[in-house]
Amino acid sequence: MASDEGSVRVDSWIWSVRLTKTRSMASSACRAGHVRVNGERVKPAHTVRTGDEVRLRHAGRDRIVVVSRIVRKRVGAPVAVECYIDNSPPPPPREHTVPIGLRDRGTGRPTKRDRRDMERLRGMPGGLG
Repeated sequence: MASDEGSVRVDSWIWSVRLTKTRSMASSACRAGHVRVNGERVKPAHTVRTGDEVRLRHAGRDRIVVVSRIVRKRVGAPVAVECYIDNSPPPPPREHTVPIGLRDRGTGRPTKRDRRDMERLRGMPGGLG
């Protein structure tokens, strides 16, 4: 089940300790530059060892973990939390999230004016008014 010696691929370890849902999501994050090991951007095949700091940007949140145990296979959630020390900042409170412009069902496509209002709510550039 688990092994405490050696090293393992970073994408495999991220998936094994349940920081991402799938291994392909973990390797995609590595290729996109969202994974750093000890401050350096890494490829999916980069190896991690005990004591390495892994930074992962996933689902709009930064996760900062220190590897405390090497696992090669996916483990259950109670075991997974024992494999790293979580130094991540707390998630933002729910009331501080940006409101999303929701439309009533069946109202059709948004007009140009509606689209600009929604973009202004989201804080996106392009809202002219």
